[in-house]
Amino acid sequence: MTTMDDRPPTPRALIDELEGHLLIEATKAEGRAEAARFTHSLACLTDTQREEVEERFTDTYLALTRCSWERTARRGRELCAEYEARYRALRRRLCAVYLLGAALALVAFVSVSRR
Repeated sequence: MTTMDDRPPTPRALIDELEGHLLIEATKAEGRAEAARFTHSLACLTDTQREEVEERFTDTYLALTRCSWERTARRGRELCAEYEARYRALRRRLCAVYLLGAALALVAFVSVSRR
């Protein structure tokens, strides 16, 4: 894995990629386990049918999980943008208050020093 400018990936990027692969593999294992539990209750299935149902169940499980992750990531980005906008607004207000206070202090200092 290299970036577009041919720099080697950072350790954090490698760790993130590894965590992603591990998460996907764990989800696949969960899907297979749930599929096996589901098909175990269906005694009427042949071995071939059971394998096909388990495979489809696992694929569906992984697809639903991926959709859930994407919604969660999208919402996280939305919240991050909202909080950043709120932070910028608060920072602007604080700067305005600080400048107003400094201006008032300067006016008070000048008026006291002229007496």
